[in-house]
Amino acid sequence: MAEQLAELADDRALLGRKSTAERVADILRSRIAEGYFPPGTRLSEDSIGGALGVSRNTLREAFRLLTHERLLIHELSRGVFVRVLTVEDVEDIYRTRALVECAVVRGLGEPPYALDGLAGAVAEGQRAVREGDWKSLGTANIHFHRELVALAGSERTDELMRSVFAELRLAFHVVDDPRRLHEPYLARNQQILQALQAGEEDRAEELLAVYLADSLERVVEVYRRRVGEEGAG
Repeated sequence: MAEQLAELADDRALLGRKSTAERVADILRSRIAEGYFPPGTRLSEDSIGGALGVSRNTLREAFRLLTHERLLIHELSRGVFVRVLTVEDVEDIYRTRALVECAVVRGLGEPPYALDGLAGAVAEGQRAVREGDWKSLGTANIHFHRELVALAGSERTDELMRSVFAELRLAFHVVDDPRRLHEPYLARNQQILQALQAGEEDRAEELLAVYLADSLERVVEVYRRRVGEEGAG
């Protein structure tokens, strides 16, 4: 915990002069997504407030925002914890992804599409593979899907999916083999990109739907096993 708090103190500069709860929530959301505070971690008000240099009231409001986003959970008389997802949570996340992401591709209209962000995420993933950085590959995969959603040009959809993808990262942090989980989907990202570059949105939607169904099956299989093992331990 000391190492995480030391790194969190480095984020104080991001708060600027107006230390709002929203900015604190942004920092904590990013840190949770990056795995600095793994699922099940208790978040100390005193330690985190001191590291960020914010008041207890500001921090509590940030906690409230992240609890609303389903990233944290408040347990009476115990404190605030990073949420541990259930298998049903994971399944629901994927249902939401399929509904939104496929609808975005379906509604793209006439090509050409603004695909620089998608291409950049594929390149980011390829770089992570070359470096053997499987955690970064998982991040690149998330970036790919965030860029895909951004093609809708909707701030509300971006905000909705930001929370969904942050929740998804909670599941990924429980998985013990990130390479096996993420590597097969880099090629699929590239296939979806190529279909969109060719103006074949129907083909891209088909690839995406199969991608999400396969990913759901794989993640749930591993997640159920891991959560069961931890519960038994």
